[in-house]
Amino acid sequence: MELLLETVALFCLKLAYETEGSSPILRDDPVMSDYEREVFGLLVRREDVVTIQLKVDECVGLALQAIGGVDKPLGRELRRLSTEFAGIQTMEQLDAPLIALKDYLKDIL
Repeated sequence: MELLLETVALFCLKLAYETEGSSPILRDDPVMSDYEREVFGLLVRREDVVTIQLKVDECVGLALQAIGGVDKPLGRELRRLSTEFAGIQTMEQLDAPLIALKDYLKDIL
């Protein structure tokens, strides 16, 4: 799950900060420091669903701004998927909405 969380964060930050012609954002980029696999791993081991959701929401918020907000079709769908993820109560329920979020972000990159 840690890798999946890190991937969602990476895709969001790529949408928010990568520009054409610049160096790509990679997993070891300083902008990823708060969203590294180890950070998520600690939260997963603690089963801290709320903090995981907050961290993902931070990244999704940046991605939403980059794609024009919830007034745009891409933004509406991203908000819908992130709202579904935010509504999860247990660690066991996180996988499916997280995979949907990752897949959507990958598609719009």
